[in-house]
Amino acid sequence: MDAEEARHVDATLRRLGIPGIVAPEDPDDAAGTWRVYDSSDPGARKDITADVLAAIAATFREAGPGPGRRADGGPARGFVIPPGEN
Repeated sequence: MDAEEARHVDATLRRLGIPGIVAPEDPDDAAGTWRVYDSSDPGARKDITADVLAAIAATFREAGPGPGRRADGGPARGFVIPPGEN
């Protein structure tokens, strides 16, 4: 993932409470590839990107396959059909 995608992943991890440190593979190259690690220490960290992405997918899968709902309980999507002119 690039830096922009990393910002989105980092925000998602924080929102869902999933642990992980999003950082560039090469600490000296922020424009390069980014991964998710278990620690911020570049010398001792372990790449956990695949595990974290699986945890994110599982979290959304648990939410259910049905359509999303608005806060008031109505459907999140739909069609508006204008009245006929009879």
